[in-house]
Amino acid sequence: MSLTPELLLVAYCVAIALLSLAGGLLPNWVRMTHTRTQLVMSFVSGLMLGVAFYHLLPHSIALQPREYGADASVWWLMIGLITMLLLLRMFHFHQHDFSEEEHEHHDHDHSHAHDHDHHGDAAAAPTALVPAQAVPAAHRLSWVGLALGLGVHTLIDGVALGAVMQGEVGRSAGLLGVGVFLAILLHKPLDAMSITTIMEAGGWSRRSRSLANLGFALLCPLGALLFFFGVDLLGDARHHAVAGALAFSAGAFICIALSDLLPEVHFHSHDRGKLTLAFLAGIILAYAIGGLEPAGVHMHGV
Repeated sequence: MSLTPELLLVAYCVAIALLSLAGGLLPNWVRMTHTRTQLVMSFVSGLMLGVAFYHLLPHSIALQPREYGADASVWWLMIGLITMLLLLRMFHFHQHDFSEEEHEHHDHDHSHAHDHDHHGDAAAAPTALVPAQAVPAAHRLSWVGLALGLGVHTLIDGVALGAVMQGEVGRSAGLLGVGVFLAILLHKPLDAMSITTIMEAGGWSRRSRSLANLGFALLCPLGALLFFFGVDLLGDARHHAVAGALAFSAGAFICIALSDLLPEVHFHSHDRGKLTLAFLAGIILAYAIGGLEPAGVHMHGV
């Protein structure tokens, strides 16, 4: 028996929360090498771009009333892109390199415009490999800016998931929203690892890190469930809200992939072949996921 959108959304939320929790705990179990992190980032970049262009944006346009058409979706896409860019500029989140290898074994060929030192920026905290006692007291709160930025970002991810599932209420065939789900699922562990790693570098206790990790893991499911079940309160404006949320989320995904994840990978001169293949694999997967969704999922209008 096929799952309804409601049950499938709950299953997605549980999986995202569990994998996010695991990501926050990963530094205690596995040494995440520099190359592995870069490969994951390249793959997720391609996946997020593919999901934005192959799923979120077409779905938004399909849900728009005919009198608005694609123009409204493109406006919302731009608003989402600009909003996420401002969040990235404000909080400098996504500190995704967790190993010493960056400083010891690799030539990164960074330009002056892509300076990772972020002098004077409280969000640019040292990694967990730096002894806690060597971290200045000011850095004990550096994770707050990171957590705020990632918190808003993950709520937007939740809205994207809730919107894509809400747009398919009444359908019960295929894996609805699986592309958005996978893009979020594979990205959350890195985000959670960023928070707990920087907290550990700031000397925070394991209990504090666990509580922050738990709170972060619940944000995306919270955003998804609130949007999914709350948007019906808008009545006839529901379709406008869902279409706008999908396009907004597409813009956010594009911004994260192009201005955050890909530049981080691009300025690494090593492993270019493997990183490029991982990026293309993410795009191919996003396109192939369309076969798992119901036929005509992007073709129905309002």
